[in-house]
Amino acid sequence: MSRLSDISISILDLAPVRDDGDAAQALHHSLALARHVEQLGFTRFWVAEHHNMEGIASSATAVLIGYLAAGTSRIRLGAGGVMLPNHSPLVIAEQFGTLAALYPGRIDLGLGRAPGADQYTAHALRRDRLGTADDFPKDVEELQHLLGPRQPGQRVIAMPGVDSQVPIWLLGSSLFSAQLAAAKGLPYAFASHFAPRYMHEAIRLYRENFQPSDVLDKPYVMLGVPLVAAPTDEEAEYLATTAFQRVLALLRGESLVLRPPVRSMQGLWLPHEQDAVGSFLGMAVIGGPEKVRARLDILLEQTRADELIFTCDLYEQEHRRRSFEILAGLR
Repeated sequence: MSRLSDISISILDLAPVRDDGDAAQALHHSLALARHVEQLGFTRFWVAEHHNMEGIASSATAVLIGYLAAGTSRIRLGAGGVMLPNHSPLVIAEQFGTLAALYPGRIDLGLGRAPGADQYTAHALRRDRLGTADDFPKDVEELQHLLGPRQPGQRVIAMPGVDSQVPIWLLGSSLFSAQLAAAKGLPYAFASHFAPRYMHEAIRLYRENFQPSDVLDKPYVMLGVPLVAAPTDEEAEYLATTAFQRVLALLRGESLVLRPPVRSMQGLWLPHEQDAVGSFLGMAVIGGPEKVRARLDILLEQTRADELIFTCDLYEQEHRRRSFEILAGLR
């Protein structure tokens, strides 16, 4: 039996927009996918905050989570994550407190430290009126306070939000959030789906320094994994060229709309770009069922992760659905 049967599996979605589609289609596809994986037994369906990125429709994260929660019944919904430097902790507490009031026991709040925006987008977000990434620990503490029980003499409350105890996760692609999550006794999600370089060191730091808390008595590690599963290795390699083209566009500063798969990437990228895409997708699991099972079993043996959260940038919605069906069938 695969090691996959021993852990939770989840989805991270960016509401990808196709080159021949629009944001409305992408958002409807996200809901359809959430419903599909709910029936397959996945644990959570998270969406990520991105701004000023043509091809990603998940910018209004809390709004999208509400739409997904209204259209599903059991699966946990959440942010993977909210980029906290872009927001007031009070506003996030109110947004996710509202979601938790409407959909009790189903809402997660993953927090990222990176602003995730260029200087023009940051100005449009009015980040000059907010904090910086250096304020992240203080902002996390304030958010925990706002989502926790009301304290005597507390002048500012989140309504809804106060005493909601919305589960907070810390997300990271380097070592900083691993150490902060350990110190605060919070679950930790590492962004190995796009930045695998520090994965093993981050996990080690988190586990070695973990301090039990009121919300977690032992470390809990989630890892991001890009997935392209198909009936055969050859078809999976072909379908994966959509993801390759998207990362290449990101590296070039071009539109991130999903593009159809191609028979060969030769002529589309230069050698150094091919290397960069390969590094970005270093944790990608691409193949038929047996190859996917073998790759994931090795990853779980090496990391002892408690949960895997999968991205899947495929052009056709039916291929995304099938990819997760194959994954679920391996458990």
